[in-house]
Amino acid sequence: MAAARIPVEERLFSLVLALLATDAGLTKQEILSTVQGYRQRYVAGGDNGNLERQFERDKDDIRELGVPLETVEPLGEAGNNQNLRYRIPKGAYDLPADVRFTPEEETLLHLASMVWREGSLSAESGRALLKLRSLGLDAAEPVLGYTPRLRARDEAFEPLSGALQKSAVVTFSYLKPGMLSPASRTVEPLALFQHEGRWHLYSRIPGSDETRTYLLRRIIGPVAVTSRRFTPPAGDQASIGLAELAAVWNANTAVVRVVPGSDAATRLLRRRGTEASGDDELTLHYADAAILADELAELGPEVLVVSPEHLRDAVRERLAAVIAAHGGPSHGGGSTNG
Repeated sequence: MAAARIPVEERLFSLVLALLATDAGLTKQEILSTVQGYRQRYVAGGDNGNLERQFERDKDDIRELGVPLETVEPLGEAGNNQNLRYRIPKGAYDLPADVRFTPEEETLLHLASMVWREGSLSAESGRALLKLRSLGLDAAEPVLGYTPRLRARDEAFEPLSGALQKSAVVTFSYLKPGMLSPASRTVEPLALFQHEGRWHLYSRIPGSDETRTYLLRRIIGPVAVTSRRFTPPAGDQASIGLAELAAVWNANTAVVRVVPGSDAATRLLRRRGTEASGDDELTLHYADAAILADELAELGPEVLVVSPEHLRDAVRERLAAVIAAHGGPSHGGGSTNG
């Protein structure tokens, strides 16, 4: 049975943690046989040439990220590359001595670490820790206990990320707002990026220069990665896709009235680009009317959509659906946005 694919960012993160966990450093064999992302493909006593080449590329990658990876040559074994040890000196990777955090900042950092703890790597890190100890290495357990929840994203993220690395054409079902059933899409994935806290896919239609941006949360079912390959265009595609979506965000505005001092007023005033006119009228920017309608409907009677009309109708439909679901009239005539 083939080993489950480990995302590249998870493998690099595991490598950095392992190299930080011991002062003596680790040999290549110890890394390949114990670290998450390598050990799943490691063959004891077998041919690990591809895995060793992967490790060499990963070393270059983490160095480019600014991680001070050192190579230590054992005493009396000059030229013996098999016994080279790799490590990240803790002092070289610590925060500068003059950096200090306030109690509030320390609290936020602690909360962030709790989000990372017991995530997707915790079980794997525990097994790696036992393996390292069995080799007689003194590993720092608290370091290995923290890990990002790399899978806490839209389900489509991982297969699309893998397709990006291989420049592979993908197909998926996409449910547009207002549609009753999803439509099939076949695209060349160019970039994944976040906008307003949501993941988007920037893509190109095969055989053309037309680009499309898709919201990952609207991808229905599995993403199929095909065997078809393509040549990505030059340039930072994530920046291009983000700029195009930002242009849509800046161009689309909605005017709403809020109850002064309400939760709706507080939340909407904090949205990026919001402009206030008087005590109760706000101008909001948006890239997706359906998402904004969802957000405004959640605020209930504390907000009234003035314009555009299609946004007001969308909010009214959502409020009417809530009323109907709770046994009330479905026409929504009594809603604030009616």
